[in-house]
Amino acid sequence: MREKVAIYCRLSEEDRNKQTPQEDSASIQNQKTMLQQYAKEQGWEVCRVYSDDDYAGADRKRPAFNRLLRDAEQGAFEIILCKTLSRFTRELELVERYVHGLFPLWGIRFIGLVDHVDTDVKGNKKSRQITGLMNEWYLEDMSENIRSVLTNRRMNGYHIGSSALYGYRKDPDQKGHLLIDDDAAAVVREIFTQYAQGCGKTAIARSLNARGVPTPAEHKRRYMQSRKGTDGVAPLWQYATISQILTNEMYLGHMVQGRYGSISYKSKQNKPRPRKDWYVVENTHEPIISQMLWDRVQVLIAQKLKPLTTQGRVGLFAGKVRCAHCGYMMRSSKNHGRHYLQCRTRYVCRDACVGAFISAECLEHTVLDELRCISERDLDMEAVYRGVDPDRQLRQRQEDARARLQRERGELETYSTALCELYMEKVRGVIDESAFSDMMCTLRTRRTELEQRVAEEERSIAMLDAYMTSDRDHRAWVARALAPDHLTREMVEMLIEDIEVSKKDPVTHTTAIVIHWKF
Repeated sequence: MREKVAIYCRLSEEDRNKQTPQEDSASIQNQKTMLQQYAKEQGWEVCRVYSDDDYAGADRKRPAFNRLLRDAEQGAFEIILCKTLSRFTRELELVERYVHGLFPLWGIRFIGLVDHVDTDVKGNKKSRQITGLMNEWYLEDMSENIRSVLTNRRMNGYHIGSSALYGYRKDPDQKGHLLIDDDAAAVVREIFTQYAQGCGKTAIARSLNARGVPTPAEHKRRYMQSRKGTDGVAPLWQYATISQILTNEMYLGHMVQGRYGSISYKSKQNKPRPRKDWYVVENTHEPIISQMLWDRVQVLIAQKLKPLTTQGRVGLFAGKVRCAHCGYMMRSSKNHGRHYLQCRTRYVCRDACVGAFISAECLEHTVLDELRCISERDLDMEAVYRGVDPDRQLRQRQEDARARLQRERGELETYSTALCELYMEKVRGVIDESAFSDMMCTLRTRRTELEQRVAEEERSIAMLDAYMTSDRDHRAWVARALAPDHLTREMVEMLIEDIEVSKKDPVTHTTAIVIHWKF
């Protein structure tokens, strides 16, 4: 019986020879042809072909790649055939996890045809690990090169991004330059002018919604041919949208970029950056508003700013209470010393929602009453003890730390092995002294970094273990939480998923409240 082989192909850059977006690129077709011919020569049966076009080797969300892994685990074939190891992945962590770890357990043989990677060949593992290291370095170097090019363009005032800021459009004749979008720019000027004349942000949003002015997202979808749809429902102008426009310096004609930065070259997640790390270049494009109008608006904004610190019960239900009519999160407000929660949708568009409203004190009493009722009559305390765990987040941190430690120890072992193999390659004369010195220096530096990270993770795990094993009565904590005299933010976070509040009934004068508990 012939062995079944799965072919995996990948191309990271979009091929310009495609006739249609659905058509595989010429490079992908060449990979398939070469691998199918090799499989035929070996007498293997090609059962499935997996192809990811226009995906990077560090992208773990490749659709065909993930189908390949699922089918491999199910035993759909015995061999995975790729052009090179880097076509499968450029991440050393995935090489260790799958090629050296899970594939042998699943009975899968992995072959990289061009770079002679074969898990059935004894002594091939060390060369595979070195190949994996090279691919990892390639990823890091490529990321740094791209980052340096983009940084240089930002520092020189060129716009970097897939779309222009609301109020502008990309210049079709000059890459990185912005032109004014007349329709959107008129709205931006109106927002600044109205605010300078004393209109509030909510009032401005309400005015725009009443006239049916498209929001930035809707404008982009309609006129800029955005790929993102809105499911047939046009979004509303909101307080936050107006606030973002009023504080964006790009409307002065200055290029402001780099507000957010990626965590690492392996992750697409971004995090805010301090202002000192932004890239600000003045007078790069035509301004929409004048400096005088900008200064006036910023003075008014500063006068209306409230302290960020909370006092008393403010923020007790923050992010937990939704309007039952429109689904938007209700916001906190204060009047005559009392705190309230209200739906703001009605203030920006009267026809969009009837507007829910409740005092924070009334909502707290309702939550406490229902909590006591559940505790006294309906609650299985053992189930609560199992479901409500104050240490859940700590245990998750433990698991994450142990997973990182395991990965870093595995990578450290790989680098140590690579150092030994590199020395043997020098002894055999495979590489010269110069290449040996450069590679040895890089490997040693990386190994030292890993040793430090391993030590830090070990200390972190030890501290968590000590705290988790300390003498603390979780059951007493839960019992107190289920019969409290008042609520705390910690209790709300622990016990409540979210709360839905309706508008007060004009006949019964009651407000319908639905609490979704976490247990």
